[in-house]
Amino acid sequence: MKTVYYTAATLDGFLADADHALDWLFQFEPPSGEDHHERFAQGVGALAMGSSTYAWLLRHEVFPEGRESRPWPYAQPTWVFTSRTLREVSGADVRFVRGDVRPVHAAMTAAAGGRDLWVVGGGDLAGQFHDAGLLDELHVTLASVTLGAGMPLLPRRIVTPPLRLLSARQHGEGFVCLRYALPRPVA
Repeated sequence: MKTVYYTAATLDGFLADADHALDWLFQFEPPSGEDHHERFAQGVGALAMGSSTYAWLLRHEVFPEGRESRPWPYAQPTWVFTSRTLREVSGADVRFVRGDVRPVHAAMTAAAGGRDLWVVGGGDLAGQFHDAGLLDELHVTLASVTLGAGMPLLPRRIVTPPLRLLSARQHGEGFVCLRYALPRPVA
């Protein structure tokens, strides 16, 4: 079982623009063939996400304006880190939490049944898992666009020891998938 930060980012290291928009990502046609996202999600037993990621999912996927509502996209239990009150999704196993990631990580591990934990987003939440020594891998799909500013991929200084590249693979014409092992923070 690993705790994995799995996400997509621009070539200059942003998850979204300053308004949390992902238009830059959705301009690409999904590459044909192997769906690495689906394969990754099948090995996940629990998810952690920040409140902005959760709110984006509600606005664009679950309760999209002008379109029919859809079910929550994940069967796995999901912990949403938030300091605000957010809309609940009927029938979804979503747990709202705040504070230190360590006790939540322990609860996620127990619920995951030996499967991986997925830190969905955002970058600061992934950084909190890293700071606590709980983040094992970073899987980032870099898109062939730049934003110049926005929500950073991982707003932490990780220099010594550096991340260790486990794999690099082209995905279609617009993406490269990178997989890194994360070092434990140096005290």
